[in-house]
Amino acid sequence: MAPRLEDIIISNLESLRTEPFIWWQKTWWSGGAFLELTEECEKGFRSSGFKAGQRMAFLLPNSPILLASMIAIWKLGGTVVPIDPRSGYVSLIKQLKHADVFASITYRGSSSIVPLISEEGIPCAVTSLDAPVESIAGRTSDEESTDTAVIFYTSGTTGEPKAVPLTHANLYASINACVDHIGKLTDDDVFLNALPNFNAFGFVCGSLIPLVKGTCQVVLPTFMPPEAAMDAMRNASVTIVPAVPTIISLLLGTVARGITPPKSLRYILSGGDRLPLDFDKRSQEYLGVPVIEGYGLTEAASVVSIAPGIENRKAGSVGTLLSCVEAEIRNDEGSALPAGSEGHLWIRGDNVAKCYYRNPELTAKRFVDGWFDTCDIARFDKDGYLYLVGRRTEVIFVGGFKVYAQEVEKVLLEHPAVAEAAVIGVPRSISGEIVKAFVVLKKDEKVTSKDLIEHCKKKLSYYKVPRIIDFLTEMPRSSIGEILKRKLEKD
Repeated sequence: MAPRLEDIIISNLESLRTEPFIWWQKTWWSGGAFLELTEECEKGFRSSGFKAGQRMAFLLPNSPILLASMIAIWKLGGTVVPIDPRSGYVSLIKQLKHADVFASITYRGSSSIVPLISEEGIPCAVTSLDAPVESIAGRTSDEESTDTAVIFYTSGTTGEPKAVPLTHANLYASINACVDHIGKLTDDDVFLNALPNFNAFGFVCGSLIPLVKGTCQVVLPTFMPPEAAMDAMRNASVTIVPAVPTIISLLLGTVARGITPPKSLRYILSGGDRLPLDFDKRSQEYLGVPVIEGYGLTEAASVVSIAPGIENRKAGSVGTLLSCVEAEIRNDEGSALPAGSEGHLWIRGDNVAKCYYRNPELTAKRFVDGWFDTCDIARFDKDGYLYLVGRRTEVIFVGGFKVYAQEVEKVLLEHPAVAEAAVIGVPRSISGEIVKAFVVLKKDEKVTSKDLIEHCKKKLSYYKVPRIIDFLTEMPRSSIGEILKRKLEKD
């Protein structure tokens, strides 16, 4: 039986009471100082009436209070629900209600959402980013399994958020397999925790690996501006940077503008989006370190495969499977294909979730006989290296985040002036892709692209909002009436 994460973390903090552990706002916190914050948070949640098996939502940027509160909730036997505080109002409320949270906690930078959440009957408290959460008046919520450590919300192919419950065992398996796969950490390693922790990649590789392995981390609420992030990396001697290609691009850009990178860097871990082929070469040239590329899913506790160490990378591949993961390449009918074949990627393992939270219909479709359908098309070479060929669903990658075209189209069609909508991704050097929409208006209706963008901002997370909207008189269609997106992409 896998140990609980909070027990491992607390043990690390006890042994590192006088040692630097977390860098925050240009200052190192000792393990003891961070442990004290964790204990104060636990007292506050306990006095609020939080019980084992309940869920607490956190609408917070990366910060000491997010990490301390997470550990405190686990100590009380609860589940953490990290949510992007910049989610659209409709999506945010839907997630909070679906998770049936005891309460939600945000910070002063997002205090405007407090009355909106409170009106829905969900308590919402405002906290400092580095001070204890005070006692809050929670609500009655169901008490469920204490094995579930975290529930992540990630957009589904239907446009509706799907909730992925990951257990302590799932996360523990992923963390250990990741570290073993790449190579052991050293006493001098310092992680950069700048990827949003409401995203599984940032949560696992930015926060949890250093917490569980007793390694230092630099906590940044945002990577912007990149010059400030680079300054923190130099001052705190960062060695390992989990990053999406967007952040790698920003790092390369700062060096090109004359900013000196930290000499302490060992490597960059890339995930969340396809890595441009020239980024590894450019990283070695500008930053002096290689990029280790991996592939993962929220349903697999963030990581499925990764290059097995710096010396064993293959261009275009996302590495080899973690030791805790098995995979099969299957045809459309679900039968396993011979080695080297291209087909649907199915996985199973100790780090893979068992279901979607409170969604038996989708669970039945994607979790079958102990296997999970990734909805990705892939192949393995003779050495076991994985190559992603394509996506079964229409997905756009914006700064490492997945945006499903259907979700954005659905929101556009909710506008009274819109008759038809089609959404695609358009390549951009910084963000990977941006969302572009094509719209056909209803007869005699008039609306501007600015109006539609404002409409989308109210209902979608910021990275899902179209940056470009083109108006058409009619959509290009196939002989059976389907919108031909490939023609829109060419145009």
